Amino acid sequence: MTRGFSRIGEANKINLKQIKEMGVLRLQLPTDPRWVNIVEKNIEEILTDHAWCEQKAATNAITIITNNPEHQDLVQDLLALVKEEVDHFEQVHNIIIKRGLKLGRERKDEYVNELYQYMKRSGDGSRVSGLVERLLFSAMIEARSCERFKVLSENIQDEELAVFYRELMESEAGHYTTFITYARKYGVGIDVEKRWREWLAFEESIITNYGKNETIHG
Repeated sequence: MTRGFSRIGEANKINLKQIKEMGVLRLQLPTDPRWVNIVEKNIEEILTDHAWCEQKAATNAITIITNNPEHQDLVQDLLALVKEEVDHFEQVHNIIIKRGLKLGRERKDEYVNELYQYMKRSGDGSRVSGLVERLLFSAMIEARSCERFKVLSENIQDEELAVFYRELMESEAGHYTTFITYARKYGVGIDVEKRWREWLAFEESIITNYGKNETIHG
């Protein structure tokens, strides 16, 4: 697969101009570009963490498929998404090998864990609510990951990685749109827009604790 190219439906694509403006993601607080200075001190760590982020994203999509097999279109699009995430994992691993580095053990992601705990306490116990909350949880991770890739692409001195992260932005934004689209489609009886605003507000309340480590969300 061509790097950064999304195989997911045309309706879910976001153009490069929209990504650069970032308003489409609606994140309340941007990442301080100085975070990249921390990243540059330990490239092996950021690449290891990034690789495992891709693996976790694939696993999360498989979980959604497993719990909601009756939604054929959702299953089809998330199968494509899983393939892309695994492909991204391979791309990061190839960079690690090329540079004579090693893929470390899986890292804990405290940011994602805080989002997960918020998701767990937000649903009303119904399957519909559970699906919507999982999709919004997924959309939030993709939105912040896309924003971090943008910051990396614009500020890192490593030319190869700058190009790499610029090419990944589009896929991440497309994944974000996929999750938001299906939350709206299958969130019958739920004010999904209201819930998304609440997710954005929660993310704003915790993101100030991050951006201090050489990890994608750290």
